[in-house]
Amino acid sequence: MTRKKIKVIKNPMDKRTSLIEAAERIESGTTLALGGMTLYRRPMAFVRALLRRHKLEQMPAELTLLAFTAGLESDLLVGGGLIKHTRTCYFGLEIFGFAPMFTYYANRGELLIIEETEASLAMGLRAQMAGVGFMPGRAWLGTDLPRLRPDVATIRDPYSGEELMAFPAIHPDVAVIHALQADPHGNALIGDNRGIDEELALTSQLVIITAEEIVPELNKADIVAPFVDLVVHAPGGAAPTSCHPLYPLDGQALLEYTEQVSEPASFSAYLERLIAE
Repeated sequence: MTRKKIKVIKNPMDKRTSLIEAAERIESGTTLALGGMTLYRRPMAFVRALLRRHKLEQMPAELTLLAFTAGLESDLLVGGGLIKHTRTCYFGLEIFGFAPMFTYYANRGELLIIEETEASLAMGLRAQMAGVGFMPGRAWLGTDLPRLRPDVATIRDPYSGEELMAFPAIHPDVAVIHALQADPHGNALIGDNRGIDEELALTSQLVIITAEEIVPELNKADIVAPFVDLVVHAPGGAAPTSCHPLYPLDGQALLEYTEQVSEPASFSAYLERLIAE
């Protein structure tokens, strides 16, 4: 079944800005949510802009990274020293192996990992969308995961008496989502592999859309203007991850990253080349 597009709500405000200005909205302590999925449609151009700002201006770090799945874009932020906490159900580079900087710092206990699963992330965002403090579910029952997350409590269903997990609401501060197309008002098309991008747009305090193409006006959209704060024109903004159907994954670039990067010194050399591009 083909999913219907959301009817666009007209908004005359022009929300266009630059990558530099968008990156300047990230403050120390921010929970930064990154859209896309695994190695698809990740906001790479924004990540590079954020790394340049951190390198050149010594911007505050200690960010909490929130992603349904974390890939290259997230590993770059970890290696760049911007991330203090991670919240994701997967952190890696798929067939290209482990995410080297996440692996390096996590193994040394220098990265604080908030354990998440698909269910806990979905429930937390649903609670935020519903405007309640938690969302109940059966996930994690009978596992050791609650021992790693003391903030996830159990409750009793007042109607059936059944024991359930109460997943606390997740409150992202900033979401950055890469789109195929957007208009100046903030309406955006993100394609068929949406991940949790729509949920991030609905739950985040500040939503930044980077887009391959800016068109005068979209008649249909996956994310609509009232939920978007900033729009950035970023052609090729997901590369070297893929942006189907516009361009594929650059496997050679991923292989070069995993071959060249293994610890802080090799990452620093890679980062110098990356931000110089």
